[in-house]
Amino acid sequence: MRNSKSLIVIGGGAAGFFCAVNTARMNPDLRVMIVEKSDKVLSKVKISGGGRCNVTHACFELNQFFQYYPRGAQFLKKCFHWFNAKHTVEWFKERHVNLIAEPDGRMFSDTNTSQTIIDCLLGEAKRYEVNLLLKTNIIKILPVKNYFKLTAVNGKEMVADYVCITTGGFPKLLQWNWLANLGHTIVPPVPSLFTFNLSSHPIHELTGISIPAVAIKINGTKWKQTGPLLITHFGFSGPAILKLSAWGARYLAEKNYVFDLLINWIPEMNEQVLRNTLNGFRMNASRQMIGSKCYFSFPLRLWLYFLEQIHLSPQKKWADISNHQINQLVLKLQQDKYTIQGKTTFKDEFVTAGGIDLSEVDANTLASKKIPHLFFAGEVLDIDGITGGFNFQSAWTTAFMAAKAIAADSSASA
Repeated sequence: MRNSKSLIVIGGGAAGFFCAVNTARMNPDLRVMIVEKSDKVLSKVKISGGGRCNVTHACFELNQFFQYYPRGAQFLKKCFHWFNAKHTVEWFKERHVNLIAEPDGRMFSDTNTSQTIIDCLLGEAKRYEVNLLLKTNIIKILPVKNYFKLTAVNGKEMVADYVCITTGGFPKLLQWNWLANLGHTIVPPVPSLFTFNLSSHPIHELTGISIPAVAIKINGTKWKQTGPLLITHFGFSGPAILKLSAWGARYLAEKNYVFDLLINWIPEMNEQVLRNTLNGFRMNASRQMIGSKCYFSFPLRLWLYFLEQIHLSPQKKWADISNHQINQLVLKLQQDKYTIQGKTTFKDEFVTAGGIDLSEVDANTLASKKIPHLFFAGEVLDIDGITGGFNFQSAWTTAFMAAKAIAADSSASA
């Protein structure tokens, strides 16, 4: 028989399920319920990673892992000592889900489908008798002496001894009012992980071209990234762009997403090495037309685009290229400037920067410092990582620590 103590987890996503199933497992006497506003649970798990779910990242050095978080790194540095990527891999393995690392470090189930992760979490919920309440949108939490009264938008009321909020982020500040009413400070939300838009531009004709390694920078700032870049019909995408958008999220929001992007298409060479290489072509390929083939590791179409942009005829022979034109080529290849005008949410990987101020949350328990028995986990906190499994890992970590604290406290007070 379970005792009268209860936990309500608000939000049926990754963090919500992980908190609920681990709390119920660590304290079987506690009544645990997940309350979800929609008619589906684990929807982001299902669609993320192209339907494969990038569960975590194969980085097992704690001093490296927390560096992938533009916001919340120092907070997570403490948390990762207790539950990190290694623990995540072990947790799922114990439940017969094997996570496999890809060359870039992303980790997926060996079945290559997110349904495996969903089935695992749903199975754990069933095993430990976690109740699910769908289509119930909580809009008010009222602390009353030693318990909480929760009110849904349809007027339904519930009570619980413990509450863990795992709703994820909300894009508009007004949507946070029900949490601000608890006395917690809300760091204003801005989008993170988005692609960059270009208004009408000749490079749009190269849609679909992917470059394995470029170096990009937000002009006039310290923010820069390296990695793959994809040219799209609206601008630029790819891992390098997404990472840069995360690090520069607040700055770019302030700029209303109008800024100059610098692209170094050949980052493996410094300026002098590139200049020497081009001069070498003038000597060793003097009779060849400059547009006859691409001399670098990107498609000929892109090389011809560069030539067109600096008004250099592809029929011209290398021997006839002037020093001024060599300088133009160097500038175009290593400091190619584009004025970005807007953003686009990256598929289903939308992440919000902002949320519950971390100074008001205990990093060892994920408990509110303002209200006893109130906990937070996942993206509702002012924590967000770059793409690659880091946002799911922060969800697993914070949810597990909240579960451990709730289970311990409820067991002690039973």
